[in-house]
Amino acid sequence: MDTWLVVLIILGVIAFGAITVIWGIKAHRLKVEAGAEELVGRTAEVKTALSPKGSVFLEGELWTAVSEAGNIEVGQEVIVSKVNGLILYVTKKV
Repeated sequence: MDTWLVVLIILGVIAFGAITVIWGIKAHRLKVEAGAEELVGRTAEVKTALSPKGSVFLEGELWTAVSEAGNIEVGQEVIVSKVNGLILYVTKKV
């Protein structure tokens, strides 16, 4: 077998191993984002008027929401202040 071919295969395996280890280390350093507590502080768009209950669009999903500060019209942005089950409690974005 040609020695250059062996050298190229060995270099390819080493490069693959190095990239795999680097990506693995990066993946372990990422913050896990899962669960309702990750929604607090995010911005959503009102889809049905909150008076005080309605719905908002957040991260590609429609959620039931309750306004903590009066009525909020369709199209306005709100910030999630807390989550209780599948209901978001929101305040108007200033």
